[in-house]
Amino acid sequence: MKILLTNDDGIEAEGLACLERIARTLSDDVWVVAPQEEQSGKGRGITLTEPLRVNRFGERRFAVTGTPTDCVVLAVNDLMPERPDLVLSGVNRGHNVGEDCSYSGTVAGALQGMAFGIRSIALSQSLERFHDEVTAHWETAEAFAPAIISRLLAQPWNAGVVMNLNFPARPPEAVTEVEVTTQGFRQAGEMHAVKRTDLRGRDYYWMSFRGTKQDHAPGTDLRAMDDGKISVTPLHIDLTHRESVHDLKGILGGVPPKELSPHWGETGRPASRGGPE
Repeated sequence: MKILLTNDDGIEAEGLACLERIARTLSDDVWVVAPQEEQSGKGRGITLTEPLRVNRFGERRFAVTGTPTDCVVLAVNDLMPERPDLVLSGVNRGHNVGEDCSYSGTVAGALQGMAFGIRSIALSQSLERFHDEVTAHWETAEAFAPAIISRLLAQPWNAGVVMNLNFPARPPEAVTEVEVTTQGFRQAGEMHAVKRTDLRGRDYYWMSFRGTKQDHAPGTDLRAMDDGKISVTPLHIDLTHRESVHDLKGILGGVPPKELSPHWGETGRPASRGGPE
């Protein structure tokens, strides 16, 4: 089995070294194509307006001056002599659950593998708190990932699905359960910008999460992290809201409308912004 590894924390990340150890329990044919620098929060970004550089670190090890998506595209189309059988992305320093999945470069690397028709898995190791001085329990991901991955590969997958694995912020001996979960969602307003002033008196901003304590719904990836469980979530990229499609078909379809709705301004947009009083 030919395995491609990528991540969003960069080629020198501890989590990538952990992922290499995990991958080598499954195969001797392991390739690494990872970002030269950290790409956290870049989501499915792809580099279109500047050239990409590739630095070779070994026979099957490359660093790319781009995003995780760039890495997988280059690996599959150019750097590898044959397509991989499996893409593993991670192990991320910090979990990727809830709406993190849409920001995550780790999940994005797996999604690009899926887009090529390759089975792909994102792996993340939760932290007690997100701070540079906090050491991740890499041994937890390393202890449990190989067997979980082998179980997943032994099963048929639906087309367009990636598996999102998150390991709790506990040592291996304190983890007693794995749960198949759904994607959860935090309360609104978790992300915010912290305003600061530089030495020249100019304002600048750091994007941040408030990290407030919340009671997450049972069965979600967020709750699994709270409860110290390993979370396995099948994700897909189809963003269509099926119920809304059904509802909209009752008011749109056929000849395009040319007159404003009589209810314009009553819902969805305040009248003060141009709708009727």
